[in-house]
Amino acid sequence: MTQSKLKNQRSSVKKVNMVAKLIRGRDVRYAQSVLAFSDQKSARVMLKVLKSAVANAENNQNLDSDALYVSAVEVNKGPTMKRWRARAKGSSARILKRSVHIVIKLAEKLENKDHG
Repeated sequence: MTQSKLKNQRSSVKKVNMVAKLIRGRDVRYAQSVLAFSDQKSARVMLKVLKSAVANAENNQNLDSDALYVSAVEVNKGPTMKRWRARAKGSSARILKRSVHIVIKLAEKLENKDHG
């Protein structure tokens, strides 16, 4: 099993989780094509992390990219920046700029291994 991490990506957990559900448990090629044709900003970010995980598998563990699937996608809450906006009558409103940590884990498919 190999993985890739991205920390402090400026997006909300809800938005990234919508994209994560599309690729969880899927073949790597299918996941890459789904993310490449998605219109969401978080899909482009997720594609980068997925490509990094595939490169880690090929270069560090000598795995074939065709035999990989997305075994897990973790989307965790990161630090939140707190900002203020001026409102009526001298008051202020709080703005929360959220961030997420993304972890993609890849594993080899069992049916492609030789059981000799």
